[in-house]
Amino acid sequence: MNQAKNTEPSQARSFVLGLQHLLAMYSGAVAVPILIGNALHFSSEQMTYLVSIDIFMCGLATLVQLLKNRYFGIGLPVVLGCAIQAVAPLILIGQKYSIGTMYGAIIVAGIFVFLIAGVFSKIKKLFPPVVTGTLITTIGLTLIPVGIQNLGGGSATAKDFGDPKNLIVGFVTILVIVVLQAFAKGFISSISVLIGLIVGTVLAACMGMVSFTPVAQASWFHFPQFFYFGTPKFEWSSCLTMMIIALVSMVESTGVFFALGDLLGKEITEDDLKRGYRAEGLAQILGGLFNTFPYTTFSQNVGLLQLSGIRSKRPIYWAAGLLMAMGLLPKVGALVTIMPTAVLGGAMVVMFSSIAVQGIKMLLKVDFSDNHNLLIVAISMGLGLGVSVYPNIFQALPQSLQLFLENGIVIASLSSVLLNLIFKGKKGLDED
Repeated sequence: MNQAKNTEPSQARSFVLGLQHLLAMYSGAVAVPILIGNALHFSSEQMTYLVSIDIFMCGLATLVQLLKNRYFGIGLPVVLGCAIQAVAPLILIGQKYSIGTMYGAIIVAGIFVFLIAGVFSKIKKLFPPVVTGTLITTIGLTLIPVGIQNLGGGSATAKDFGDPKNLIVGFVTILVIVVLQAFAKGFISSISVLIGLIVGTVLAACMGMVSFTPVAQASWFHFPQFFYFGTPKFEWSSCLTMMIIALVSMVESTGVFFALGDLLGKEITEDDLKRGYRAEGLAQILGGLFNTFPYTTFSQNVGLLQLSGIRSKRPIYWAAGLLMAMGLLPKVGALVTIMPTAVLGGAMVVMFSSIAVQGIKMLLKVDFSDNHNLLIVAISMGLGLGVSVYPNIFQALPQSLQLFLENGIVIASLSSVLLNLIFKGKKGLDED
């Protein structure tokens, strides 16, 4: 990699690296409050609060995960953001019942995650290299279309999707990242994504694609408040729905935790998983109390660690601090939103592809002369990618099952774990 794994960057460099992590996850973080707020017809004032406080909570959730202690926190360089899979269920709950019911369900799901963390952590034995490699490769491959869609402009149904302007700024962003990764050295190489985003945004501004209106309209200061949209209400089916979504997030996070462990050369223990799950449960409880959303580990930041070559937690602390500061200062937070979707899409393609390649590297440790391993990877990745393309294949099943099965990463996880158990039995649990 570009820089030794054990090298601790200076505070100044950590600040810049933290900003790079922030920009990489910012779009995904603000997408959830925007989608839910619009669907529930929030006013502009409510939307401003929702987006700002959500960004603040992303920083707080990240900090909870970073601060490793006896009870919670995995202590790895990981960034947390809103769980995108929660959008559709939360909109349905908010429309059918109330906003209070939505937040009550989030709190219950957070408590559920916290309580089952110890039991769920025992699944570690179900994730030998053939399973983790398959899962991480699938995570990367299922996310690449999201990056391509953003590179085209964001919405495949929009009239300007694939507009030459979008393609130019998106591919220039990719080109800058690739050139810096190939020819730059040291710190410049490690912030190639940040430089690519800046160059792409400047080029977009020259082409008239950047508007500063969101900055002008945003307020200067917002302070977090408990129950801003009202006190939580509890309805059993809504709570059950969000508990299922929480399980989906836990499966995804498991893959990301193992990817981080492989990247850092660190074995992820059962205790690490337990503390990691508890931190996400705690973050989800706080999300419900502050009237925001469930929080989960963001995959794109793992790809960024791979590209930067810097494994220190110090930049992530800076990212957490910057997120919290931006949440308190909406005008500063809005400044980041001027970045065109196509520019961010270009960076996403590189980062998500890096995750897929990391999974392939893990699969290189697998003995493919064993046809069983070949079948586990082939079938699981095929099902995972297929469901990601056509999630509506399960539309005839009950809603609760659809919530669980329409996620390609979950399908790949279930398939690889079950096939490994079927083909190898107890022996498959003891593989290194």
